[in-house]
Amino acid sequence: MFVITFNQNNLVQDGQNNKLIFKFPNSVNLSGKSIAVTSISLFYSWFNITTAQQNNNFSYTWTSGSTTTTYTINIPDGLYQISDINNLIQFTCINNNTYYIDNTGNYIYPFEMILNVNRYAVEIVSYLIPTTLPTGYSIPSGFVGFPSTTQNSVITIPSNFNAIVGYTAGFTTNSNVSNAYTPPNPNVNNNYVSKLSNGTLAYLSNIAPQVQPNNNVLLSLSNINNPYSQPSSIIYSVNPSVGIGEQIFEVPPNYMWNKLIDGTYSELRLTLLGTNLQPLIINDPNMTILLAIKDKDEYGGK
Repeated sequence: MFVITFNQNNLVQDGQNNKLIFKFPNSVNLSGKSIAVTSISLFYSWFNITTAQQNNNFSYTWTSGSTTTTYTINIPDGLYQISDINNLIQFTCINNNTYYIDNTGNYIYPFEMILNVNRYAVEIVSYLIPTTLPTGYSIPSGFVGFPSTTQNSVITIPSNFNAIVGYTAGFTTNSNVSNAYTPPNPNVNNNYVSKLSNGTLAYLSNIAPQVQPNNNVLLSLSNINNPYSQPSSIIYSVNPSVGIGEQIFEVPPNYMWNKLIDGTYSELRLTLLGTNLQPLIINDPNMTILLAIKDKDEYGGK
């Protein structure tokens, strides 16, 4: 058995850190050979929300007088939890002056997103916006104004971002004008929505949220002879069972041997893919992947 090493010295320098090339010192005949992963070390550093994936924005409305403005919340490329997205909602509302301040100094935002662990769902909560400032409350400098009729902000969840939070593409919340909205009876085909007498609306996602759509890294190696798989090049899958930014280190309990296509090789190409089988952009190039090559009759193999 022979071991070959892929590390950051083997990376294709395109800024994506997902393609590695191992060049043999001389061309080698790998007929009758099999290959397997022996260890993997890399950092959990790929983003779940990016411009490239087009899952990086959604919108909300605020009405001042009778004029309704739609504000887009753009999420910078990054690795986010639902709580991080909610923090960005608050940051954007502050920048847009679409908030006011209660009598104890707390900022009142038009809506929020929270993780409902018990229901395995993301909850969108929107609040009834009054027509005048409540007694004892205050407004920030540059405040955009209150609506002429009480209503809730309308939150719109576009395609791609919808998978992150578990809503159907194009989902919108209700404006609840004059607090007159009556939620439908809940059923399995609708997002469950509840309403309080003060006009607060709470929605539950009805699809399992895919907060990290690429929760596995698939290792794809060139020249694999596997007629039972599509694509045939996948030789291993890594699950990041560590926290964001921490090191993933994995040693398979048993080697899963994959036959190589008979032939003479000058190099092997390894690509790191997401669950959508597209190359995964890895931010930290610090990685080491060891592969072992054996003859078909080595260790009793066939």
